[in-house]
Amino acid sequence: MRRFHHIGIPTQTPREDEEYLEAYGMYVSGYEQSEYGVEWMRFAPDSPLPELVKTVPHVAFEVDDLEAELAGKEVLIEPNSPSDGVMVAFIVENGAPIELLQLRI
Repeated sequence: MRRFHHIGIPTQTPREDEEYLEAYGMYVSGYEQSEYGVEWMRFAPDSPLPELVKTVPHVAFEVDDLEAELAGKEVLIEPNSPSDGVMVAFIVENGAPIELLQLRI
């Protein structure tokens, strides 16, 4: 089952509440304060992430089985763990990036 988690919007404007994720060369902000799951993403010039993620907004869904969700999909970013208890991957759907998250409790 898929459940809406957030929308990630690329920006070039620094925000005062940004958190830097060194492994991804990006700053994230807004999600914790947003009632509707709006997350802002700003990328360092040397960010290793794909251009599609850096330039096109993405929708993120929480899933029960990340591996099952990836089966037969065009995987843009392989499964990885950006924080404790979270596995994420990105796919391409109809030309847009989609983030899939599996939360481990």
